[in-house]
Amino acid sequence: MTHDPIRRFGALALTAAAALTLVTACSSDEEPAGNAAAAAPAGPEVKNIEGAKAAAQTVFDRFAGGDFAGAWDMYTAAGKAAISKDDYVKLNQACSRKGLAIQLTSARMEGADRAIVIAKQLVAAQSYTMVYEANSWKLEPAKEGLALYKMGAVKAIAAQKKAGTCAG
Repeated sequence: MTHDPIRRFGALALTAAAALTLVTACSSDEEPAGNAAAAAPAGPEVKNIEGAKAAAQTVFDRFAGGDFAGAWDMYTAAGKAAISKDDYVKLNQACSRKGLAIQLTSARMEGADRAIVIAKQLVAAQSYTMVYEANSWKLEPAKEGLALYKMGAVKAIAAQKKAGTCAG
């Protein structure tokens, strides 16, 4: 069986996007993986690049640590509408490569309420969009992720297995 590097990168990107799509870079034995995620601000999040980067890393940490429900909580309204929390968790428990750190490498603002962040997992880099929505930064799933999510967990798992992108 041959492995096409572009397809492999696409599979990693889709897995990361689908699994939140981004994968416990900041956690260590001294700091449990959930600490950054649990420290939610009481009021609106800062609407700047630093706020977007912090939120993105939290999503990535949750995903990589297997807290798929927590990652789903940080999706945009459109992302949440595409897949239920239960189906998102089922899909990622079956197919994601949890435990592989996703590390934020750079970010830039695109307008006042959008940020593009670049994250790296293993050797693959992927861009993600963070949207300032309802006073906090949320991850906007990629079009491919949304299409996968709309299938529901059972069909999405089958599609990823058929494509060879399901890690489970």
